[in-house]
Amino acid sequence: MAGLRDKLPLLLGAKTAKALATSLGIETVSDLLRHYPRRYAERGELTDIAGLELGEHATVLARIEKVSKRRMKARNGTILDMVITDGKRRLTCAFFNQAWREKDLVPGKTGLFAGKVSAFRDTLQLTNPEYELFEADRAEEAMDDFLAAIIPVYPAAQGMPTWSIAKCVRQVLDVLEVDDDPMPAELRRLHKLSGLDTALHGIHRPENWAHLEASRKRLKWDEAMAVQLIFAQRRYSAISRPAKANPHVSGGLVDAFDKRLPFDLTAGQRGIGDEIASDLASEHPMNRLLQGEVGSGKTVVALRAMLQVVDNGRQAAMLAPTEVLAAQHARSLREMLGDLGLAGELGAAENATKVTLLTGSMGAKERKKSLLEIVSGEAGIVVGTHALIQDHVEFADLGLAVVDEQHRFGVEQRDALRTRGSGDTSPHVLVMTATPIPRTVAMTVYGDLEVSALREMPVGRSPISTTVVPVAEKPAWFERIWQRVREEVGKGHQAYVVCPRIGDEPPSDKSDKRPPLAVLDVAPELEHGALQGLKIGVLHGRMPPDDKDAVMRAFSAGSLDVLVATTVIEVGVNVPNATAMVIMDADRFGVSQLHQLRGRVGRGSVPGLCLLVTEALDGTATRERLAAVESTTDGFELSRLDLELRREGDILGAAQSGKRSTLKLLSLLRDEDVIAASRQSAQEIVEKDPELKKYRGLAQMVDDVVDVDRAEYLEKS
Repeated sequence: MAGLRDKLPLLLGAKTAKALATSLGIETVSDLLRHYPRRYAERGELTDIAGLELGEHATVLARIEKVSKRRMKARNGTILDMVITDGKRRLTCAFFNQAWREKDLVPGKTGLFAGKVSAFRDTLQLTNPEYELFEADRAEEAMDDFLAAIIPVYPAAQGMPTWSIAKCVRQVLDVLEVDDDPMPAELRRLHKLSGLDTALHGIHRPENWAHLEASRKRLKWDEAMAVQLIFAQRRYSAISRPAKANPHVSGGLVDAFDKRLPFDLTAGQRGIGDEIASDLASEHPMNRLLQGEVGSGKTVVALRAMLQVVDNGRQAAMLAPTEVLAAQHARSLREMLGDLGLAGELGAAENATKVTLLTGSMGAKERKKSLLEIVSGEAGIVVGTHALIQDHVEFADLGLAVVDEQHRFGVEQRDALRTRGSGDTSPHVLVMTATPIPRTVAMTVYGDLEVSALREMPVGRSPISTTVVPVAEKPAWFERIWQRVREEVGKGHQAYVVCPRIGDEPPSDKSDKRPPLAVLDVAPELEHGALQGLKIGVLHGRMPPDDKDAVMRAFSAGSLDVLVATTVIEVGVNVPNATAMVIMDADRFGVSQLHQLRGRVGRGSVPGLCLLVTEALDGTATRERLAAVESTTDGFELSRLDLELRREGDILGAAQSGKRSTLKLLSLLRDEDVIAASRQSAQEIVEKDPELKKYRGLAQMVDDVVDVDRAEYLEKS
């Protein structure tokens, strides 16, 4: 018999176990049985070939329509051409020097065909695909998986097709013995959940669709409970340390700042500001997520919160993901505060505070000065990168930490903030993101935070028009792109040109597609070609910090007409005079990232223009993504679409640590009831038993489903 933590070589043989480990990272029984089918097919129900994407490793259930053989012209050999169909569309398959397969591949037969989707003469093709035909005369035991009414189709890899995985799963299930079920019996009864043994058999070898759905429900609960238990433990840990109360001080900096604001706060800014003010006045540490569109006014909300803490004699820190953004925030806060931020300087208001910048690249003299201002308490507001939470940075009394663009920081860095209070207290924590997140995602990804959303835009924000430029179909449009940029510059405005790659690194895309366009290639081409005569600057993440800051200052001051950059300008960069953005190879970016990028324009009184340049063809899923970005500027709507298009498991960041995705069945959009119920159950369990000493099965399940030591939960860009 086999247990879930057993290694696979003894069960499957060394050769097969090595192939699973090498191609899919599967090493144990649990790994294999949690490698769930990607989808299920019914016998006689063929795969929709129209849904295939170039470059993907696909498995299709199709019927052989035609087989022919021809000689290769260039060298001695043969090509066996096969056409398979789903009844509506055709897909060609080519076998090189494998003429002997002709006797197996008979028109009319149905089977599974697996391979990498490529293109030949403008048609989709599988080259040397692996296949498994459904043949009635084969031994029944050998066809066990394929004679079933419901056929599992697994995420596969080269050399390990879906039918090979199915056979491995069958071998393991035949000897599987699940010890104690990790899910407590009372929870299984309350939510009508199958036992784990039944669920694992049902997900891989369902007797019928009802059996499959019951199995999926139970295994979704495993994933949801594992994640929610971790967050419940984090919430418990966070509130176990007290925080210092920071009540509103009448006549203080907050009131003075509000009187000097040249605009009225939106209802959302007021309402969320009141929630934050109430949190800050409590002796329980605030842990709140503030999400809102690019330009929705999050920074003003955060500044008012920081001033409330400063009014109580404490300090506030703002963390930014890059030095460019940190410097931008420091300048922006000083501008908004005016004489209220000039403590120690001529012309400062009577109760003014000081804004201090600290980054890792500062010179020794400047850095020492900033560190002294922080440790002495002279700096009421401190802005910097992650350098702020390094051990040698000491605060006089840190009362609030504001983390901008949370998805750029790991969980450990966020936890480090909570230990930076004075004595045995924690600072209050406000997390901000400009990437709108659906509620169910926020409940999971930010499960230890209260969530607030700014949905309305402040008065004065200009509209942004977005247009997809399909240069493969309409090459003449390419020249028009640069004419539009020249027109904007001619009106006294500025433009961004964004590229996916810097250009001094090997391309990461190993597919047959050309490498993504690079800043260091595009900038000189524009300078000596389409944009000759304009002042062009370059900005990317590997430039020395002083050079980056100099370029941004020059662009902000209007000394540059066009900035050719990577996504380093994605967040926080605020140049109201920049009205146009050209995103090269727009198909290489995610939906939310495109939305973030275009938020850099339309920040002044003039409408913004965003051009999404792509070679993707009409009718593909890629073009559908770009069309969605073109059709709406509602970031919350786009975030749902982005989540539907991506593997939802990546939301928990498994991809960034090189391990498999943690969420394989749980849909953050469609399983809100499971997420909410598991959150409540996890909270009740952790309140009774924070370390899960009486729930060893649940503790082990957490380790099995979510590797706490290695996984960072939040997706990096």
